[in-house]
Amino acid sequence: MSASRLLDLLTWRDAVDILVVAVLVYNLLLLIRGTRAVQMLLGIVFVGLLYYLARIIELPTLQKILESLLLVLPFAIIVLFQQEIRRALASFGRNPLWGLTKQQKVVASFADIVLAATTLSSRRIGALIVIERLQGLRTYVENGIPVDALLSYDLLINLFTPDTPLHDGAVIVQDDRIAAAACFLPLTPNPELSKELGTRHRAALGITEETDAVAVVVSEESGIISVCFDGEMIRDLDGKSLRNTLFKYLVTDLYPQAGAA
Repeated sequence: MSASRLLDLLTWRDAVDILVVAVLVYNLLLLIRGTRAVQMLLGIVFVGLLYYLARIIELPTLQKILESLLLVLPFAIIVLFQQEIRRALASFGRNPLWGLTKQQKVVASFADIVLAATTLSSRRIGALIVIERLQGLRTYVENGIPVDALLSYDLLINLFTPDTPLHDGAVIVQDDRIAAAACFLPLTPNPELSKELGTRHRAALGITEETDAVAVVVSEESGIISVCFDGEMIRDLDGKSLRNTLFKYLVTDLYPQAGAA
């Protein structure tokens, strides 16, 4: 069939259908890029190709085994990609305009967060501050102690002061307010994480693997300030680089035009 004949048969509905599928596949690839899901996906593709090869060259035993494996593949995909599926569904439910208002409120609190983190770092006081982006953190807020107060430098310092009731656990920031303190977060299951990093850092990575939040963590042992996002950690930040990193993840990456302004 010639190309011109093919174009004649292609309706606008077909074009829309192809475009939507292409966009979905592209966003799926973006979602799993740089994660362990890529290797899992390649393994699934390899099994599928091996099955069709077994059919072509007529290898009945291998074909039967792979058929049994492919029957349970949908359930395996749900289990293996549960984290990516949760993140995809959460991203579909975001409201960009509402998220823009949230980011503008958080930007106003950058100075307090940066000043508190650098002060705690100089005093070798551990801290974990989780900043909500577009995906809600209500589940983790509810397992902590409600605070619901305007974010400020003094309040952050008091919350993380050792031997105070709320110093252990994470502080969760929503908009320009501290929603809760002493919150328990999921720990990262990453086996390759350095053993030098303790529970606080593992929790910071864990929450950013489960959600799109940004986590600022101060090491109690070394005073090093780190930022975690999307399961990745940036370490050894000073006040200026911390502010720039927060601005990047909370504004520039989400709203390039707002970041440029």
